[in-house]
Amino acid sequence: MSVNPGTRTVALALTDGMLHFELAVAYEVFGSDLSGLPGLAFPWYDLAVCGPAPVRLGRFRLEPDAGLDQLPYAETVIVPGWADIDIAPPAELVDAVRAAHDAGARIASLCTGAFVLAAAGILDGLRATTHWAHTDDLAARHPLVEVDPDVLYVDNGSVLTSAGKAASMDLCLHLVRLDHGPAIANTVARRLVVPPHRAGGQAQFVTAPVPVQDDHPLAELLPWAIERLDRALTVEDLARRANMSSRHLGRQFRTVTGTTPLQWLLNQRIRRAQELLEATGDSVDAIAEAVGMGTATTLRRHFSRTVGVPPDTYRRTFRSARSLTR
Repeated sequence: MSVNPGTRTVALALTDGMLHFELAVAYEVFGSDLSGLPGLAFPWYDLAVCGPAPVRLGRFRLEPDAGLDQLPYAETVIVPGWADIDIAPPAELVDAVRAAHDAGARIASLCTGAFVLAAAGILDGLRATTHWAHTDDLAARHPLVEVDPDVLYVDNGSVLTSAGKAASMDLCLHLVRLDHGPAIANTVARRLVVPPHRAGGQAQFVTAPVPVQDDHPLAELLPWAIERLDRALTVEDLARRANMSSRHLGRQFRTVTGTTPLQWLLNQRIRRAQELLEATGDSVDAIAEAVGMGTATTLRRHFSRTVGVPPDTYRRTFRSARSLTR
């Protein structure tokens, strides 16, 4: 089977060592027969799985439809996650993705698939993202790439990258939205029982939790502070509780949490605000007071800067997701 030039074709670029979850997400969105969707103005996608035969993905074995040499004939090429970022992706995959980009294809990576795009040189000079746990590695290995660890996906027009697993779905729906409009994208999201739209600039919902191990110097202090987020805690309050000087407390926070006491407190307040927005109908004013922000204005400012969307938008997103499951 070959990719049909001139059609709305999506090609999944595969080799051994890729992640099956991201592959399945893309296949479900672009490979399902949705030609009967109400309001669909253009034909649905013609999906081709391209790679050497057969391809091994974890415990799964897959027979591709076409070879990697067919990628340049596709309108859109999607590169799923690369399982082991410490192993360089195969040259044949990198060369094929680069050739597709040079031929004018739209290239999208899901999760750690960004490492393949970076190896192909097509992220140089561009803003990009990947799973938050690997953004430092991506930036260190490819210094010409502007790595953003705090977003769900980045759209550079012809080159797009997404963060971790759930964000792969967000990027796929974003592509549908670009190609078919928001109404069709929302219909697809409803069929898949996922939130219809999470903006790319929205943060990867990663906060600074209490460390898993309980043998660190702040083991008693951190839970104590979390129970008192509604209070105006200061560094001096924390230091006094930990029986440390403020300077020593700061060093311990850096070692244990990777951030300062005040930034850690802010992260915990935002995290608690997220929980209340998801689980309660409390007003933003009430939530601001409950998490020690004082006013709704203060909460909105810090929440928007940290999460990337206002509290009300965040709440609507999760309510939409919850309504889809009913």
